[in-house]
Amino acid sequence: MARKMQENSVLTIDNNEDCSRLDRVLVRHLGASRRGLIVRLIRKGNVRVNKKRCKPESRVSVGDEIYLPASLREPEDVHDGRSADHIPASLINKVRALTVLFEDQWILVVNKPAGLVVHGGSGHDAGLIEALKQVRGLPDLRLAHRLDRDTSGVLLLAKNLEALRHLTESFRLRDMQKHYFALVVGHPFASAGRMISHLAKGLVRGGERMVVDVDEGKESVTDYQVMIQFERDGFDYAMLSLAPHSGRTHQLRVQLQGEGHAILGDGKYGEKPDLSAYKSIGGKGLMLHAWRLRFDHPITKQPLEFKADWPQNWRALIDK
Repeated sequence: MARKMQENSVLTIDNNEDCSRLDRVLVRHLGASRRGLIVRLIRKGNVRVNKKRCKPESRVSVGDEIYLPASLREPEDVHDGRSADHIPASLINKVRALTVLFEDQWILVVNKPAGLVVHGGSGHDAGLIEALKQVRGLPDLRLAHRLDRDTSGVLLLAKNLEALRHLTESFRLRDMQKHYFALVVGHPFASAGRMISHLAKGLVRGGERMVVDVDEGKESVTDYQVMIQFERDGFDYAMLSLAPHSGRTHQLRVQLQGEGHAILGDGKYGEKPDLSAYKSIGGKGLMLHAWRLRFDHPITKQPLEFKADWPQNWRALIDK
């Protein structure tokens, strides 16, 4: 790992980080919740290596000195302006009611409900991570990965930087096994298969979203299996088990939409007629659930597996 920051302003690279990407080094050291900020500051030239501008994908070498701006040297709750006083009481109450799946001195695993952002920003004063820090008295708590606001299920957090670095590396090496369940429009022709596409950010009518881009997109791979097929009031839908082998933004949502089987309740990628039909049978919210996460403990290396129960709003669509 990189050496301790000197006076919280310079990060010196050692053998463990040699030849690593600059942005990934900083994410491992500062936390996944700062990924967007880190990339923006590197591109603006506010983060420098040996006092020179670099790109996020630039490789660092042993002995390199990374100079950090004040916004990255300060604690997260200071740099983003969200102190404990700015965390809404309603959010605090939701976080206190979270189901904790596992906790030790290194990691925390919770069942995140749909509708809860994992961190503040983009119109939200605070999110789950800020509230958890306050409620559980864990100032060094960091997100090991993310779930979209409207996605429910297993969420993994690190209690310190050592655990975070190991978990981030596990995600990078794809040692984490993630399994989702989704309810999708229609009945897929094949009972099982693999979706392979190249995804990139694109600007379309209505704002920015992920799109298929064969030339510039990053390869995204997901295995799927049809679990159950349903029909209600003339509307066909199915439950799929999904195992992504990469972790692109909105990967599952974009790939399924591209196959003609958008996730129920997906207002960003779904079609209006399907959204209307979904609501007409009593559906509400995005039907994407992070059901299971398998990984080795970051410190003890013990194999771990955690599962998150169905959200209550799923029952109305799968029990009848």
